[in-house]
Amino acid sequence: MFKTALRNVLAHKARLLMTVLAVMLGVAFVSGTLVFTDTLGNAFRNQSAKSYDKVAVAVTSYGSADDTERDPGVSKQTLQKVEKLDGVASVTGRVDGFAGVAGTDGKLIGQGWANKGGNFAPGQDGKDPSYTFAQGTGPVKDDQIALDKDTAAKGEYHVGDTVRVATNGPVKTYKLTGVFTTEDGAVNAGGSLVLFDTAVAQKLYLKPGWFQNASVTATPGADAQKILDEVKPLLSENASAKTGKALAAEEAKDIERGLSGLNQMLLVFAGIALFVGIFLISNTFTMLVAQRTRELALMRAVGASRGQVRRSVLAEALVVGTVASAIGFALGIGLATALRSAIGLFGAKIPAGPLIVSSTPVIASLAVGILVTVIAALLPAWRAAKIPPVAAMNSVHGVATTKSLVVRNSIGGVITLAGAAAIVAGAAAGKDGKYIIGAGAFFALIGIIILIPLLSRPVIALVRPSLSKVFGVSGKLASQNAVRNPRRTGATASALAIGLTLVTGLSVLGVTLGTAMDKSTTANIKADYMVQNAANGSGLDKDVLPALRKAPGVSAVSPNESAYLQIDGTGQSVAGVTPGDIEKVINVEPVAGSLATLGQGRIAVDEKTAAKHGWKPGTQLPVEFTDKKKGRVTIGATFKENEALDSFLVPSALLAPHDAKPYIPNIYIKMDGGATSANEKALVAALGDNPAISIMDRQDIRNELGGMINTMLYIMYGLLGMALIIAILGVINTLAMSVFERQQEIGMLRAIGLDRSRVKTMIRLEAVVISLFGAVIGVGLGTFLAWAIGQTIKTSIPHYALVLPWGRIGIFLVLAGLVGVLAAMWPARSAAKLNMLTAIKTE
Repeated sequence: MFKTALRNVLAHKARLLMTVLAVMLGVAFVSGTLVFTDTLGNAFRNQSAKSYDKVAVAVTSYGSADDTERDPGVSKQTLQKVEKLDGVASVTGRVDGFAGVAGTDGKLIGQGWANKGGNFAPGQDGKDPSYTFAQGTGPVKDDQIALDKDTAAKGEYHVGDTVRVATNGPVKTYKLTGVFTTEDGAVNAGGSLVLFDTAVAQKLYLKPGWFQNASVTATPGADAQKILDEVKPLLSENASAKTGKALAAEEAKDIERGLSGLNQMLLVFAGIALFVGIFLISNTFTMLVAQRTRELALMRAVGASRGQVRRSVLAEALVVGTVASAIGFALGIGLATALRSAIGLFGAKIPAGPLIVSSTPVIASLAVGILVTVIAALLPAWRAAKIPPVAAMNSVHGVATTKSLVVRNSIGGVITLAGAAAIVAGAAAGKDGKYIIGAGAFFALIGIIILIPLLSRPVIALVRPSLSKVFGVSGKLASQNAVRNPRRTGATASALAIGLTLVTGLSVLGVTLGTAMDKSTTANIKADYMVQNAANGSGLDKDVLPALRKAPGVSAVSPNESAYLQIDGTGQSVAGVTPGDIEKVINVEPVAGSLATLGQGRIAVDEKTAAKHGWKPGTQLPVEFTDKKKGRVTIGATFKENEALDSFLVPSALLAPHDAKPYIPNIYIKMDGGATSANEKALVAALGDNPAISIMDRQDIRNELGGMINTMLYIMYGLLGMALIIAILGVINTLAMSVFERQQEIGMLRAIGLDRSRVKTMIRLEAVVISLFGAVIGVGLGTFLAWAIGQTIKTSIPHYALVLPWGRIGIFLVLAGLVGVLAAMWPARSAAKLNMLTAIKTE
């Protein structure tokens, strides 16, 4: 029986090709994901271990330049004491912060959040062990810097050039003294690294004579743990120390945790692709069994038991699954290599290291591929075993009985209703109903997949008159062929339905959220421009405000300063604003009192917060400021909630005496003449052409919010593309086998006058009908799920209202029809080329 199974595989190579491709693609996704994340993790772990290779003890501080109660970091004197300990070879102090390099076009080089500045810390030999200089030397004067090799190349900078660098203060010009290579994580992430002289870096990022971190190297043979025990007593309470090995191990665990999310997400999409593949595989084996009815019946007649027939079909699946898994695993290694290279296209890079192919992806790939194929073949194998020996006497294919379809439809109906009820219940439960919706979605999808054969007849019947009217006999035959075998049509359409359910659900949610954010921007922001530190999110320097006020054409400027105060004994986040200007740049609607009282040193509170505490204009409240000083404030007005602002509006002048370095995430500006090119240039000039500061008009703000959502959607579309490709293979496979089964019928049609062009049209229309049927089911279910999920998040998103992206839905349906046309190209051509006489004689 095993030999028979092998012969059947070899005899049906072409017909099993699509099954092999489906399993191969799914397995490639699994193996590629596992190899890629293993390679990524190994590279970063090696980088981490390398960075701590020569570090016996690492010291980390938790202070800051603004900390008035504790030391800002580790002092130079402390490091000198550490250096005198037995077994210590050297101590290197480090300090770092934001530094952005302007390119030749004046714009920031690299990813803003990963743009770093640090200190060049040479030893007695004049070299810093953390950096290898490819050109020049490190900075030793106030006006000198060194750049990493990638940043220098992007900016076309060479040793001796002048470079404009933005830090948290004004932009300054420095002379480039050297270009170095580094494995720093910020540079690998697509950012930049600027090295300053140590004294300059300390002044920029901390305080003169203080360091944020330090690394201790040991003399040969010295015990790192002993050094650690002696270092700890020398440190203040805001600093800690660990051995280099301990820190490397911690970073390795952090890297593993960080990659696990990526790994799981990619594997979910691999699982979706394999789930879709199950329908293709099952369909293929079902059709093969149907075509071999007489052969299998003869085997039963000559003594083969049901178990042997069942095992022969499963053996075929095992062989196909093994071959496909092996090819898929090899393809996955190529995919992992491609993903590694593709990271560079996004401005990031992976540290050098080999491609890691462990036993896990090998075992997982083979196990998943073989298991999926065998499971998909179980039902066809069970049906094959039921073929009676008497079937050998005729050519009747195994047709589903009315009883079996009734049972199937009854089960599918119950599961679908249960799933739909759970989805509705989850939507009604609000933010706590996400898991209920998830469970309901699973059962609803399974139920609809079971019901699709039943749904195919009435749905396709709706389009039959149109097909007959437009395409004549070809359209009529295509619609009849599409419902001739409901199970086959259902299995083929199910694959497309699953993919489009996910794609449609994501699209509806994405467009709805984007529209809500767009409405929020339009409804709340009256300013012409918003200024923010786009480079690192650390906020704007307070000197930016007076500079903007002096810019020509500016009529109103208000910061959205963020502070945290204790008001009436409760911690509250407040917004520091400019009285008189805030109403011109933000749509603040007063409810009681007057916003003009902000100019008198009073505060404003949103109506919801005021009602909750029983406050009203005139209420006096005790307050504790950020410097722990206490006072009292008076409520001057209440206003409608506004997501662009905190619940409390406080005059910036009231906060200024208590915070020397306020956190200003953004500033809103109103200008004479609105947003124009000339006005934007005036603001750029007022800010000293700072590459780290972003000036955004209202459309830019809307584009930034919408752009993030669209980027996420495109990534999801790309990942779901694998499942859709497998669905397309399913359509091709179904049509190819359908043509093979209907050779005699097609020959008869040709003989009575149906020409080749109309045969091709018939096959193409059949493919389009099946594809559109699956697409309609997917779009409907996806929209339903998006509505339900939206009900759980709408209370936390202002202006939320379900938006159906009819344009995108229309594109999905058009693409589904195009999929049908493309999938039918080969089967249609094969059908048209059939020899009439040969086809008529075919059994």
